[in-house]
Amino acid sequence: MILVRHGQSEFNVVFSVTRRDPGIRDPRLTPEGRRQAEAAAAALAGHGIERLIASPYSRALETAEIVARRLDIAITVEPLVGERAAFACDVGTPRGDLKARWPHLAFDHLAEEWWPTLEESEDRLSARCAAFRAHMRTQPDWARVAVVSHWGFIRGLTGLTVQNGAVLRIDPHRLEAEAEILLAQAAAPPR
Repeated sequence: MILVRHGQSEFNVVFSVTRRDPGIRDPRLTPEGRRQAEAAAAALAGHGIERLIASPYSRALETAEIVARRLDIAITVEPLVGERAAFACDVGTPRGDLKARWPHLAFDHLAEEWWPTLEESEDRLSARCAAFRAHMRTQPDWARVAVVSHWGFIRGLTGLTVQNGAVLRIDPHRLEAEAEILLAQAAAPPR
């Protein structure tokens, strides 16, 4: 399966400079984040992706929209691939507001407040990543699935810390296998 880290968010812009939580809840993509999502979508073209799974956070959904449009595939919203709860950006948007913003996506399987209310421990993150990996091993189409997720979740699955917009492939059957980086992006310099 292919993992995509969402494009740069409003949170990422501030945090990357200050290393402090700017208190932005469920931030949206920046123009640079949208550019990174477009580049990720272009990198996915030709990989036979037929299914797209996305975290319910706005930055992941916005990234997934760009990818889905380019690949002409539907988005499945899956909270299991959400970010490790640790900052204000990990406070999500209520289900009703998500449904209003993305009426074409299914959110009925989410609670109204679906995000974790406490910081997620590394052990809980590892368990969640293991559960997702186990689920993907049962999916016959796992090699044709792309997952739009986050820094912490991707780190939990692969051990790698990747930049916004990164695209990497993993085999959920091989725990020891290294991820193959398909696209590594750096933020464009400020203008």
